[in-house]
Amino acid sequence: MNDHLAGKAQPSMPAEPTSLGLRMKAQRYQKGSLSLQKLKSKPSTWVFRYYAEENGRSVYKKKTIGSVVELPKRKDAEKAVLQLRIDINEGAAFAPMNIEQLVAHYKSNELPDKAYSTRESYKTALDTHIAPEWGKQALSAIKGVTVESWLKKLNRLDGKPASPAMKSKIRNVMSALFAHAIRNGWAANNPISSVRTSSERLRDPEFLTPVEFQALLAELSPRERMMVLLDASTGLRRGELIALRWSDLDLESSTALIAKSVWRNVEGKTKTRASKKPVPLPKLVVDELKEWRKASLYKSDADYVFPSIMNNGETPISPDMLLKRHIRPALDRLKITKKIGWHSFRHGFSNLLRENKVDIKTAQDLLRHANSRITIDIYQQTVTEERRSAQTLAFNTLMGMESSSTLEHPGGEEKEEVALETD
Repeated sequence: MNDHLAGKAQPSMPAEPTSLGLRMKAQRYQKGSLSLQKLKSKPSTWVFRYYAEENGRSVYKKKTIGSVVELPKRKDAEKAVLQLRIDINEGAAFAPMNIEQLVAHYKSNELPDKAYSTRESYKTALDTHIAPEWGKQALSAIKGVTVESWLKKLNRLDGKPASPAMKSKIRNVMSALFAHAIRNGWAANNPISSVRTSSERLRDPEFLTPVEFQALLAELSPRERMMVLLDASTGLRRGELIALRWSDLDLESSTALIAKSVWRNVEGKTKTRASKKPVPLPKLVVDELKEWRKASLYKSDADYVFPSIMNNGETPISPDMLLKRHIRPALDRLKITKKIGWHSFRHGFSNLLRENKVDIKTAQDLLRHANSRITIDIYQQTVTEERRSAQTLAFNTLMGMESSSTLEHPGGEEKEEVALETD
């Protein structure tokens, strides 16, 4: 048989599960044929040959993938035809022969339904770590213990050790891959379910105290003040904050509808369905929003609440630019050395809910978490003052001392006396 006919559909075979739990269906699935075509006056070109059904007949086709200038190695050309293989086999019984093919199918069929920021972070994990390491492995060859060992030693692209959060993210993306395989009948179990990772932070998130926050507001110009005030009072995610349009705000009923999220100037869906819940707005925030709309150059319902003047209001302002040029310099002037980003205001909001003993369900609704487990995990991250108070209480009980203590900052500054309850 000629090489270019090697991918021709073969007679249907009944699907049988293998002893390793992988169900392989080969009926009418074609791999096609990839070859390098030499040209006299131009660089050699990669050509993909396959068959297509037209009017009930099998028709021989070929498609130019790219030159050796664009795709210097065969593995580069193979990556380029992954999606094409899926397209030409649409409707045919298909089972991925390896992780690389499963990744291509997953990216084509499941990723489009996710929020843009989620899609991009998944693509990074798939293209940068998972496919390069496991791409040529058969699904049935993936073992949880091997993946766990790999994750323990995983490094970032710059050679530094990967953070626990990064390892946990990659583990979850691999698990989603196998869940996709199970749903399609290509695997009977998920080997990643036994993989253990820790998402413990390398350091506790930092956020501003009420006194520091009020000092920051006084240091900011109206636009930055409005953004920081709105973010800190609602716990909005960064992308949700800059995606707000005036039509999303009902200032008469003091609510904001979170309908979209912007990431890298691409407007898309919110992170989860729970993210779309209406958010209450404090009266002070509503009053300042009304004043901000009067002062804004872009105040129609379709306009962004925080538009980019440089882009004539067609895109929202860059939150990273505001941090770099306005918010962090203001913190420097105030001698506040904490590492503060937009998510710090969300952390601060959740911490205040916890300190004020807001119940888990209400906190989940306000933070718009997809499930209460996320909220509980955040609530279990005790703040420094609580840890110090709890430790002092335990020690005083042990030593038979009075149930009150003068607490100090790590630097030694005296704090107000805190009464410690013993019941």
